[in-house]
Amino acid sequence: MKIELNNNIKQNIFFQLVFWPALFLFAIVRDYGDYEPSEFMDVVIYNFCHWIFQIFSANFIYYILFRRFFDQKKYFKFSVNLLFSLYIISVINRIFIVYAAEPFFINLPKDSFTSIFTDIGYLLAHYTFPIISSTFIFISIMFFVRYKDEKQQTMRLLKEKTELELQSLKSQLNPHFLFNTLNNIYSLSLSNSEKTSESISRLSDILDYILYKGQKRWVPISDELTIIDDYIALESLRYNERLKVSRNIEINFSNTIPPLLYLTLVENAFKHGAGKTAYEVQIKIDIKTNKEFSFFRIENTCETPRNKDNKGIGIQNIERQLRYHYHDNFSFLISQESNTFIVEINTPAAYD
Repeated sequence: MKIELNNNIKQNIFFQLVFWPALFLFAIVRDYGDYEPSEFMDVVIYNFCHWIFQIFSANFIYYILFRRFFDQKKYFKFSVNLLFSLYIISVINRIFIVYAAEPFFINLPKDSFTSIFTDIGYLLAHYTFPIISSTFIFISIMFFVRYKDEKQQTMRLLKEKTELELQSLKSQLNPHFLFNTLNNIYSLSLSNSEKTSESISRLSDILDYILYKGQKRWVPISDELTIIDDYIALESLRYNERLKVSRNIEINFSNTIPPLLYLTLVENAFKHGAGKTAYEVQIKIDIKTNKEFSFFRIENTCETPRNKDNKGIGIQNIERQLRYHYHDNFSFLISQESNTFIVEINTPAAYD
């Protein structure tokens, strides 16, 4: 936040260093052909005196009056203070020119203070309107810059919020899986099973994948499939022979996907399939890739039909990840055939 504030200050200073000299030069060029050379220097001095007060007025109106009243929707107070400020600044500007500047380059009778304060028509024509015109241009540009910065800030905050949500989604691997896997490995160790070290290695690979590759934006589908194989092997320790898993894998191109995308669906199939029935469970996984698309389909049998319109947290998380990574360039279909629940995802081969 501090760095961003410093950048805004630098941007503002740079803008004013460009804008105000450009405005002054424009006034000089505009008046160049209208006066004799002997008179032109006097015009430059007058323009310089007006220019100083235009800079002060524009910054005062924008940073004080607009911020304190207009932005707070105190429009009446803003209008009153604006009119009063324009009058006072115009009067001070005229006093400065008459009593401080003119004595150095011109010998004219000085206007009285009463005349300066009461000659409203002269003030408006020669002081207030130039201040208003320069202030209007300045504030218009500042509002445009401010709108652009606020829009960028909003987009940045939304992006950060979405990324935080995505990290949260990625970290939501079912804790019951970890608990049950550790229990199974513990049981294997008690019986001195040869599968103990293999199971520990598979669990280590899964955790490593979640903690490290899971933080990346894209991973090769082959890496995701390796972890899915480890996941299925560990879940098989729990469900033994009543679990039937079939795979049809056709990886023809090295396409990429967001990490944990397929693994979350596999976990979801186990959770709502094998995890909620004591009978034989079938899980079928189909994955195909070509140079344009990556296709994933998983189906699992379930004891009681699931309502495909009532999406669980896992399915909602997947949909949000797809929306974040692919926007509208994907298909996500959920269907139910008798006691078989089916999820299909079709995504671009590569997307950025």
